[in-house]
Amino acid sequence: MSLQEQVNSDIIVAMKAKDEISLRTLRAVKSSLLIAASEKGASQDGKLSDEVALKTFQKLAKQRKESLDIFLQNGRAELAEKEKEELMVLERYLPKQMDEAEIKVILQNIVTEVGATSIAEVGKIMPLAMKALAGKADGKTIQAVLKEIFN
Repeated sequence: MSLQEQVNSDIIVAMKAKDEISLRTLRAVKSSLLIAASEKGASQDGKLSDEVALKTFQKLAKQRKESLDIFLQNGRAELAEKEKEELMVLERYLPKQMDEAEIKVILQNIVTEVGATSIAEVGKIMPLAMKALAGKADGKTIQAVLKEIFN
């Protein structure tokens, strides 16, 4: 079952269970998946590949994390709670994120492979790191670990 089909199935389950949080989140996901499917070259016969669907999930999760931070900074606890609930639903569909120790090992191998000696060479490292850690770590975490490696 593809991710797109899984979302459709889970919407029905959420409706039956009267789970408003999951239903609200999954409807937003379905909308984003439909938009992604309508982009040129993104899908065949209206079916998205799991890779494109996963990128959509990651994008939505990143948006929720950023909104959560902003709401917490501005003292809007009720809005922050809503974003946190939606983020928890999205994380069910995302692959398990690596911890910083695992990321550091992979990045050190990439740094050695590239021969980078300073943070100024991050432009050579990031494309390889993003490819190696796709779906397993976000760019913000990767950059933080790179800074730690070079300091």
